[in-house]
Amino acid sequence: MSANSEVAGVNQIANRRPTRRLTLGQEFDPRSNALNAWRLTLATGVILCHSWPLTGRRVSFAPAHQLLRDVWVDGFFAISGFLITWSWFRNPRVRDYFVARGLRILPGLWVCLIITAFVIAPIGVAIQGGSAFKLLLSRAPIEYVLENSAVLMVKHDIGGTPRWIPWPGGWDGSLWTLVWEVLCYIAIAGFGVAGLLRRRWLIPALLALALLWSAQLPPLGGIVEEPPNPQRHIDVATVRLVMETVAARFAVMFLAGALLYQFRNVIPTRWSLVAVSVVIVLAASLLPNYRLVAAIPLAYAIVVSGALIHNKRLRLRTDVSYGVYIYAWPMQQLLIICGLGVLHPIVFAIIAATATLPLAVLSWLLVEKRAISFKSRFKPKSVASAGERQPE
Repeated sequence: MSANSEVAGVNQIANRRPTRRLTLGQEFDPRSNALNAWRLTLATGVILCHSWPLTGRRVSFAPAHQLLRDVWVDGFFAISGFLITWSWFRNPRVRDYFVARGLRILPGLWVCLIITAFVIAPIGVAIQGGSAFKLLLSRAPIEYVLENSAVLMVKHDIGGTPRWIPWPGGWDGSLWTLVWEVLCYIAIAGFGVAGLLRRRWLIPALLALALLWSAQLPPLGGIVEEPPNPQRHIDVATVRLVMETVAARFAVMFLAGALLYQFRNVIPTRWSLVAVSVVIVLAASLLPNYRLVAAIPLAYAIVVSGALIHNKRLRLRTDVSYGVYIYAWPMQQLLIICGLGVLHPIVFAIIAATATLPLAVLSWLLVEKRAISFKSRFKPKSVASAGERQPE
């Protein structure tokens, strides 16, 4: 081999090597990423998580129980923190911001409430030998829809149903997290309008305070993991403690995602760091509150892997995760009424996910996608014609 050919070969190898590591800001494409696939995975994980308590079972190994119970929704909030912060900086107009958030959440929620109240619940009543017609003629379905239509879940049962199952009196327990998501949206808008969101110290300081707050509170468990019982008395102090614990949890995870956005131009994107982050999350499950150590690693693992995945099949153009999330619990309750609660939770989760997916797809095609299309009507032409899909 000649000297020239050797030099040419060395140059070819050198040219194939990246000259520098890409940061998250350089790697992440808001129009093409795997976060929709991640959100669908997380929503399916919620189905798996709920398959234990809804069938009257519990994971005995505490670290696995904590991750199975928390990591899915925590991942949702981390993604939201990243994308919602991005969305505000892309278009810091209060009206556009809240119109976009409202169109993404409310129409799908309202239709889900209607379907649950007027279709799923009556079917469940009929299967158990009751009168679906009587339920439909009562005020219960209308009350369920109206009282829960403002995102905050205040009514869980429909005419006292569902009954005679491991988790009675709750047709859609998943919806309780939506109000916390909305509160995070309001906080971002508030700090943005005040001009504080552009201060680089704000999000790190808020995250540090949220972590300190969370460290002072007991881990969730006990009362929030038990089925509703009208005979059980819950004092005001306990309710306040639960609310504080939940607020600290979601603040930590949302701010962890927001932190990734703020420092996206210096955060490296490497699969090796994603792997290290996963290991940290797994190891932190040995702690009573894994988020104290693993909030940022969990957010990093999800967001960065979403940016690094280049498989077109995983870069989903549609987002059916919201539909999966809001319809899964009612479908699981209906399947339990049908007698499938005797199955192993993993098998039950697979069947429940299969039964939920068609509803989620219909929700996306007939409700959510059409609602999102209205966003352009509320934007100035300069924004609406920019041609780049906004992060949701």
